[in-house]
Amino acid sequence: MNERIVAESVRVISSDGQQLGIMTVPAALQAAQDMGMDLVEVAPQAAPPVCRIMEYGKYKYEQSKREALARKKQTVIVIKEIKFRPKTDEHDYQFKLKHIMRFLEEKNKVKVVMRFRGREIIHMDKGLDMLNRVRDDLKDMAAVEAEPKAEGRTMVMMLAPK
Repeated sequence: MNERIVAESVRVISSDGQQLGIMTVPAALQAAQDMGMDLVEVAPQAAPPVCRIMEYGKYKYEQSKREALARKKQTVIVIKEIKFRPKTDEHDYQFKLKHIMRFLEEKNKVKVVMRFRGREIIHMDKGLDMLNRVRDDLKDMAAVEAEPKAEGRTMVMMLAPK
């Protein structure tokens, strides 16, 4: 910006977007000062570097506003977890299913975990059946991101909102 520009000559663009041509840095600085603005280097890697005549403070303010708006619009994806067991009863299943539906409506991903304790590990098929039932009950509002997969004493399935 202004006196910190080290190039000998620069391509100058006016505040309204017109090209003023290639000038020496002192001449470009003088043109910017005549307009009451700053000379800002916008493309230092170009040959010759490109400078624009603009109000630097206003430019920085608008840039910070654009960044704040971009941060405001971005969404953070949260992974919620619901745990089942092979012996989960019907009422508990329906209760947990409602929670999964609520998480999916809030646009969160859901990690459905089937936990096997003790001798339950020999009934992996019951756990897989229950996870498949969850998938079938939620087929209209959730997409299966990761199929049920056994990891030691747990079986995990990931659901994402449609």
